[in-house]
Amino acid sequence: MKRYQYYTLIIVCALTIATVAFTTKVPSKKGVFAKSNLVAWCIVPYDVKNRNAQERAQMLNQLGITKMAYDWREKHIPYFADELKALKKHHIKLQAFWYMSGPNPQRDTNLKIILDVLKRNKVKTQIWLMMVGVDMEKMTQQQKVDTLSKPVKYIAEQAAKIGCQVGLYNHGGWYGEPENQLAIINELKMPNVGMVYNFHHAEEQASRFSKFYPKILPHLLTLNISGLKGVDPAKVVPVGEGDTEYQLMKMVLKSKYKGPVGIINEDTHPDAETGLKINMDGVAKVLKSIGDETDLKTYQ
Repeated sequence: MKRYQYYTLIIVCALTIATVAFTTKVPSKKGVFAKSNLVAWCIVPYDVKNRNAQERAQMLNQLGITKMAYDWREKHIPYFADELKALKKHHIKLQAFWYMSGPNPQRDTNLKIILDVLKRNKVKTQIWLMMVGVDMEKMTQQQKVDTLSKPVKYIAEQAAKIGCQVGLYNHGGWYGEPENQLAIINELKMPNVGMVYNFHHAEEQASRFSKFYPKILPHLLTLNISGLKGVDPAKVVPVGEGDTEYQLMKMVLKSKYKGPVGIINEDTHPDAETGLKINMDGVAKVLKSIGDETDLKTYQ
């Protein structure tokens, strides 16, 4: 090959590569509200069909949901391991294991059972922690923080041993206020302690969401959404059937939050599958309204 032919070939190759680089369409990255980022929540006790672990996992596969948070009642305890095995078989991530604790979790056999089954099955997940049974009526603010920090610390220490996180779960009362949960987090300063924020327990908080959301954002492990109609108090409805959730979801979309998003079936429909479908359709409705075309395409 002559020298001028060699250089001509090099130039043609370079131009071809450059053309491909500039004309090839780069796929848009799916955002926080994409279907692949949804977590199915409250579908175990709240299911008129009483699906078993396999049936539940199959149902999630059919809906295209790849994450699940596990809520339970006493009757479900013997089937914890079955649930984990079914999720693994159907390639569904256990996003969280819900747990309700009193002031002395070290005495609670249920906590030991949960942590043991997670350890044996080598599952690292989030523990969504709801605190109950603590009388704080006559305490100062700091005493309340100190009192609830103790059980949270114990649970977080045990969870850390098996690589799990603890998310403070808002469910009304003093503990359910985001500012108070932040006070506990700041008191403990534990790397595996964060927050799980629920729209469906934020009836009295929606009007000030824009004020505290930037503060909880660095600690937010999961965001569970629902429809909210009105404010102070808001009425909980399926996603898309309210008005307030549109503004809140748009705020989340514009923020740096990249964690999972839960859709709850608690009061949506007696059949968990139908309830999830209703909320998924609602998410798509909201996304269309707020202009999130990229995530909207994942529902079509």
